[in-house]
Amino acid sequence: MSRSTKIVATLGPSSNDVATLEKLILAGVNMVRLNFSHGTAQDHLDRAALVREIAKKMNRPIAIMVDLQGPKIRIGKFEKNKIELKNGAKFTLDAECALGNQDTVGLDYKELPNDVDAGVILLLDDGKVKLQVDRVEGAKVYTTVLVGGTLSNNKGINRQGGGLTAPALTGKDMEDIKVAAKLHADYVAVSFPKSSADMYMARTLLKAAGSKALLIAKIERTEAIANLEDILTASDGIMVARGDLAVEVGDAAVPGLQKRMIKAARRMNKLTITATQMMESMISSPVPTRAEVSDVANAVLDGTDAVMLSAETASGQYPVETVESMARVCVEAEKSQDYAVCNAALLDGEYSRIDQTISMAALFASNHLNVKVIAALTQSGSSALWMSRVISGVPIYALTPEAETYNRLALFRDVEPVMLSHDNTDRESLLLRAEVEMLKRGIVQAGDLIAFTFGDVVGMGGGTNCLKIVKAGEMKAR
Repeated sequence: MSRSTKIVATLGPSSNDVATLEKLILAGVNMVRLNFSHGTAQDHLDRAALVREIAKKMNRPIAIMVDLQGPKIRIGKFEKNKIELKNGAKFTLDAECALGNQDTVGLDYKELPNDVDAGVILLLDDGKVKLQVDRVEGAKVYTTVLVGGTLSNNKGINRQGGGLTAPALTGKDMEDIKVAAKLHADYVAVSFPKSSADMYMARTLLKAAGSKALLIAKIERTEAIANLEDILTASDGIMVARGDLAVEVGDAAVPGLQKRMIKAARRMNKLTITATQMMESMISSPVPTRAEVSDVANAVLDGTDAVMLSAETASGQYPVETVESMARVCVEAEKSQDYAVCNAALLDGEYSRIDQTISMAALFASNHLNVKVIAALTQSGSSALWMSRVISGVPIYALTPEAETYNRLALFRDVEPVMLSHDNTDRESLLLRAEVEMLKRGIVQAGDLIAFTFGDVVGMGGGTNCLKIVKAGEMKAR
């Protein structure tokens, strides 16, 4: 396993065909993102089916994430599609306006007049246009332009400092959760959650739809920062969604928040995806900027599980080259990882579960015995998740008979999933088959040390209670 950090690519017009998808997977994509802000349910079902077909043909574990649209906190449309706003001009946001002009525009988000009052700062189009609210009268929000510029149809609205009451899950999202279940999504990302209640609601809806997808909370509201630990508790992971978050809290605050979020997630055994403008220039350029290279590398050094591409692969001119560039940066950054800090984390941790304790013992032993790989025989993937929360420098191979677990594990940092049927309940025979599989794949060579974690009872989820360290090639069939 040459790269620990995983890559998420958003699918779109630039990456829908079989040839490009195959190239993206070969270049290093581990998970594809289906952006439900665009396209129809059938579009997404067809894309998911195509990804599954290609992944099976290529014998690669590829996870699928459905990214829910969330509330449309946007202005409406203009008669002439766009206007120019000058500093100091008066401008009205009117929930009852059909088509906007130079002086006023409608609102897709009809609740805005109830969410603001005099003095509030509104940021439009990712902060490119700044308005200050003068007063609110009925459905109209009267403002003064503080920072002008071009304003076009359906641009987003943020309130500086947060405070918009829009619910995280809309009626569309609730229907889209059923689509996510139908296409067997491995992950579902919830946009704009403010509290754990939003995530619990999403999980309830997912279960009702028959889905076992893991839940990712997109942290992009000021309120989400204040409730970070509660949201983490209710989620399986978070996305550091730096676009809307930067608009609400200020761009200078985002790097520090990114580090805080990733650290908190790892401490709480949750997954992390770092997103937004990671290689934005590669939408139209075959090479990244030096700043983008540093940005991706810093996310890797922060400990993120994955780095994500949006328009770069969905609509950009160089989707494959972008993934190749990102993969190279990840590999180089990982060479600078500080494992001493990770070893200290093993000594300081407190573990109440047997399976988690065995996982940590495997990491500790591996760092002191020069173990080549850890092989986790797992049904649910939990033992691999716990081991991947400590960046130890030892590759983790998760051997599982479950197709859902196999695909889901594709997102875990430091983990390489391997399909291995558990059709024989004899533990020693299973360990031997696992060893033979790793020798056959060239993961280990004869004489290399392997640390196996497994359960006394084969095939039982959550039953890991054994650690066995062996030399590759020396196990014998009974």
